[in-house]
Amino acid sequence: MSLEYEKIHADYERAKEVYKTFGVDTDEVLKKMKGISISLHCWQGDDVTGFEEATKGMGGGGILATGNFFGRARNGDELRSDLEFAMSLIPGKHKVNLHAIYAETDGKKVDRDELSIDHFEKWLKWAKEKDIGLDFNPTFFAHPKAQSGYTLSSTDRDIRNFWIKHGIKSREIASQIGKELKKTCINNIWIPDGSKDFTAKRYEYRKILKESLDEIFAASVDKTYLVDSVESKLFGIGSEAFVVGSHEFYMGYVFTSKHDIAICFDLGHFHPTESVADKISSILAFSKKVLLHLSRGMRWDSDHVVVLNDEVVSVSQEVKRADAFDRVFFALDFFDASINRITAWVTGARAALKSILYALLEPTHLLNEAENEGDFGKRLALLEEFKTLPFGAVWNKFCYESNVPVGNSWLDKVKEYEDKVLKSRI
Repeated sequence: MSLEYEKIHADYERAKEVYKTFGVDTDEVLKKMKGISISLHCWQGDDVTGFEEATKGMGGGGILATGNFFGRARNGDELRSDLEFAMSLIPGKHKVNLHAIYAETDGKKVDRDELSIDHFEKWLKWAKEKDIGLDFNPTFFAHPKAQSGYTLSSTDRDIRNFWIKHGIKSREIASQIGKELKKTCINNIWIPDGSKDFTAKRYEYRKILKESLDEIFAASVDKTYLVDSVESKLFGIGSEAFVVGSHEFYMGYVFTSKHDIAICFDLGHFHPTESVADKISSILAFSKKVLLHLSRGMRWDSDHVVVLNDEVVSVSQEVKRADAFDRVFFALDFFDASINRITAWVTGARAALKSILYALLEPTHLLNEAENEGDFGKRLALLEEFKTLPFGAVWNKFCYESNVPVGNSWLDKVKEYEDKVLKSRI
């Protein structure tokens, strides 16, 4: 027995006893953690560049990764290598989230309305080897047919038809990914449509978007392993005055659609004073699925790396208190090119998992008892007491049992990978 294990085990046993006095079984919580996965976004690894030949280097569409740290992945093999290394430092078994622009077409120009599962065969093979799931996203930005600022809500029928076809193709690809891997594949639709300045045609654009979505979701695909999702936004770069796909629009669409569609809450897509956690129970009350994109806005939707802050903790607590881990999916969505991209992935993923563990360890039953008794002072006092429970010792145990580095020792491994692999890409 190593000295490291002796300390981790001793700390955990003490924490276990403390939690036991509050009626929480930490061993059971760790079992639950092993069954929870998050989806790591591939676009952190290459600054949302993608591998397309037809639109190489376009960028734009309200997406901006700032910074110039060396070592950006330049192709699928490099990106998969970086993801694989990052996942070796994150406890648990997780998924990878793909955008359509990460298709590998062997140098051929294949436009987005012509994509098929064949262009993601390397991703599928890799996922099978690693026994992990894949999620998917159609890419409605960084394309000549998105330069007007409108895609699915465009008043140009030809432009709109192109993007509708892309949306249908993406659902087909996601369905096939799910079937191949026998794991749920979430296909999430986010569009950048909107206006930099005031428009008098809000209703027209939203009416068109509804019709376009109807066409996409009417297409017949096997949904055995497919979950459809739509994602709103408050504003974006170039759409500060008006976003077609607002929260209210998509909530209305999800609740009135005859199709089974989840709603996506991105933590950076709302007003800074809004609580995303508060929205979760509103959706779950109607038995809908929720996709959470964990991000960190700073002054604006700037997609900073996730940290263990109040907002991330609160959404995990709300999921736990609603007993909804079977209906809520967790994914990361940030892109920071100013720091080592693997450090960003690992920091964000570990922070997200810490928030989930922290929530699962909460003695929620005691809060409910106090609330049922009408003793709100006791409820408040307990919430404060819970903040200093020895959660860190349980986290270290989870990392150790998952065969990943405990504490900040993973940073040494990242530095070694940086020196041996990332610097060779300069």
